[in-house]
Parts: sequence; structure tokens; C-alpha cells
Amino acid sequence: MWRGGSTGPSAEAELSFWSLHAGLPRQAPGSDATTRAMLDALGARPGQRAVDVGCGPGRSALVLAAAGLEVLAVDTHPPFLAELDPAAGAAGLTDRIRTARASMEDLPVADGSVDIVWSEGAAYLMGLPAALTQWPRLLRPGGGLALTDCCWLTEHPSPAAARFWAEGYPSMRTVEETLELVAERGLRTVAHWTLPDSDWEEYYGPLRERVDAAADGAVVRAVRRELDLRAAHGAEYGYVAFVLAPDPGARAFQPA
Repeated sequence: MWRGGSTGPSAEAELSFWSLHAGLPRQAPGSDATTRAMLDALGARPGQRAVDVGCGPGRSALVLAAAGLEVLAVDTHPPFLAELDPAAGAAGLTDRIRTARASMEDLPVADGSVDIVWSEGAAYLMGLPAALTQWPRLLRPGGGLALTDCCWLTEHPSPAAARFWAEGYPSMRTVEETLELVAERGLRTVAHWTLPDSDWEEYYGPLRERVDAAADGAVVRAVRRELDLRAAHGAEYGYVAFVLAPDPGARAFQPA
């Protein structure tokens, strides 16, 4: 996850960031087991169509396709899509995964055309309120939405954690606030749970090895700060899986 702050990263810092993260199996906490659990909670069936928004290097897309779904994997970063194409071929899933370079705010998907909208660790880039307003329109009747998002697990975070996330994700909510937002957007929560620490290690383990081998620099120091914060204050925040479905009885939020 980029921690560029409100002014955004410089070109040099952005290059350093992508160099540090290139080729990592994940770009956010998660695991194949969590992806499968979210699929189970959705009641996903082979042959359904899914769009994986902000797919990154495609770990989730591969699990979805292995479960028999037809997947459109979307990201704006070409190297991620370049990693996913051969990975799909190696797994024998080329016929079930298509890739597209597109913004999550302008997806190449027609309204009412997919059964599942999926996004692990990426919805914050668009803004969760906007995602929960726009993405459900893509669903066919009976479809569902599954995402993970970083949430506060306490209403009183430590100053160190509060400062860090004020830079990286200033609109981060508690789980309860997120559930309220879900309901406001005319959705019901099918299931939700906090991802285990092992899901963080799936991301942080390879990243830590990369950082330990890297030359010192501003981005390396920023990532070390992130790793140290998790070790000291990880009980205060976590990634949470949200499995959602449109609520026919709710009056959905209508943007002005």
C-alpha cells in the first residue's frame, strides 16, 4: 500500500516504491484461504462471472478462476497484469481469466452484467463510499460483492498508529462504522471477519526480506516504519473481510 501522504509521492519515490514491491506475491495482507472463505460466504458457483477490481499480481483472481468462475482482472499497473497472464497459463486457467488495464472508477463492465464484484485491499484507493455506491450497479440479480479493507479495531488508537494512518488512509473507519456505511449504501452484510495475523505475514514476510536487502532510502525507511508499527500496534487495526449483497428492502444512498 502506498503511503505517500496528502501531497502524493514524488516520481523518484514512486519508482523506488514499485522497485521494492515488484514481483511480490501480494500487495496487501491476505491469503488463498481467506479468498476461498469469502467465496464460500458468497455461495459462489462455477460458471459465474466475476470482476476483480485492483487485482494486483492476481492471487485472488487465480483462486476465483480455480473455483470455476469466469474472471475479468482489472488493474492500472501494467506489470501486475504482465505477471498474471503467465501465472494463469501455468495454472491452466487461461480460458477463465481475462485482464484489462482500467481504472476502478471506470470499469469496462456493463451494469447488471456480473455475478460477483471482488476487491481485496484496493477499494480504499477509490474511496469506500464511492466503491459501495458504484460497484453494486454492476451486479446481476442475486449477485454479491466481496472486499477487504483496513479498519480500526479500537476507538482509541495510540498516537503512533493514528499518525501513521492519518497519512496512509485518513478516512479509515472502525468495523462498526464500515458496517453502518454498508447499510447506508443499500447493502446487507452477509459475513464479516478480521483477517488473521498470518494473512499479514503473507504480505509482510516477503516485503521484509526485500527491505532487509535494499539500500537505505526514504521509501525503505517508510516501509520499515510500517513494519515496526504493525509489530508494536497491530492489535489496534486490521484488514477485515466484508461479504455483501444488495438489500432489496433498503433504500440505497443516492449521491447528489
